[in-house]
Amino acid sequence: MRNYPERSSDLQSKPMIILKGGLFLLLGCLSAGLLLSSIISFRNVFLLGLTIWSFCRAYYFAFYVIEHYVDDSFRYSGLIDFAKHWIGRLKP
Repeated sequence: MRNYPERSSDLQSKPMIILKGGLFLLLGCLSAGLLLSSIISFRNVFLLGLTIWSFCRAYYFAFYVIEHYVDDSFRYSGLIDFAKHWIGRLKP
């Protein structure tokens, strides 16, 4: 586990971190339910699930696989930093 510098604005409370994760899950379930309620079909449910799974895997790839197996010298703080770093590597 890495030792990242602590900032006073970081969320430190474990119950609040769990609550935040639960709220994200609730928001995702509610938005998926509302989206599918108007166009429910097996195809749409499958495609929405595949979309969510694919984006989760891409996020995991960007922040874990790249950092641990491809370029362990750079720490990404977000997707924008990730994109800037890789675009910068493409320039001669």
